[in-house]
Amino acid sequence: MAKIIAMMNQKGGVGKTTSTINLAACLAVAEKKTLVIDLDPQGNGSISLGLDASHHAEKNIYHAMIGQAPISECIYQTELPFLHICPSDNNLSGAEIELVSLFAREAKLKAAFETIRADYDYILIDCPPSLGLLTVNALNAADTFIVPMQTEYLAMEGLAQLLNTVRLIRTNLNPNLKMDGILLTMFDKRSSLHKQVTSEIRKHFGEKVFKSAIPRNVKLAECPSFGKPIILYDIESKGSEAYLALAKEVILKERMGDLPEVPTTEAAADELPEVPVIEESLNQQHDQLQ
Repeated sequence: MAKIIAMMNQKGGVGKTTSTINLAACLAVAEKKTLVIDLDPQGNGSISLGLDASHHAEKNIYHAMIGQAPISECIYQTELPFLHICPSDNNLSGAEIELVSLFAREAKLKAAFETIRADYDYILIDCPPSLGLLTVNALNAADTFIVPMQTEYLAMEGLAQLLNTVRLIRTNLNPNLKMDGILLTMFDKRSSLHKQVTSEIRKHFGEKVFKSAIPRNVKLAECPSFGKPIILYDIESKGSEAYLALAKEVILKERMGDLPEVPTTEAAADELPEVPVIEESLNQQHDQLQ
């Protein structure tokens, strides 16, 4: 049975779609049967794998969630033999409104997975940058979740709200939902501020932070415009090396079993550290730019 992983963060621009696509591609290269669910109405995940749902896919995740088609008819092959995608388009924006009046609206994605879960090793869900009904569906269907997070000062700001949402999901819908880990993205090892934020996050979450950090990389920014994951666009790039290392971590974590869970009580959310902004660090960076 597939392990279902939701890639979630209500903040936009944190590398969530990039991480979903490239982690999935690296798992596929390891000959793990992998399915990407593009649950973002923007459809960037679909485009990044060379599939523009509005032009090339008659059916997509929208049709599966509202019951117009079985999800098996909404899945398409990518360039990689072990990688499939269920695309999306902007019709998914209206799905939250359409689902409101339906029975068990928060379980539509989970129900759709029942017929295909045995066909895959991993199912990765690219969640939208919000904590709405689509994300609730993803968390209800998932076994675990990964939080891509920028190594920036404001990275911790929305984490308390995210953890509170997870707590509510556990209490009311999916008690077995666990955090796979926090994935640090857009890391610049030359920035003292990035190093400081990384240190604070690792100190607070410990082994729940992936050892692999995704660097700022031009090739990672370029490859979506070619409809290719980084391992097909430039396998020797730093971005490719980072996602291959991440895929190895994900596979090893599953083999080794679960690490201690990060508490997601209201108190734990309130205790999230405030990452200090050190004037000296900012001044050093300012001086370097002059």
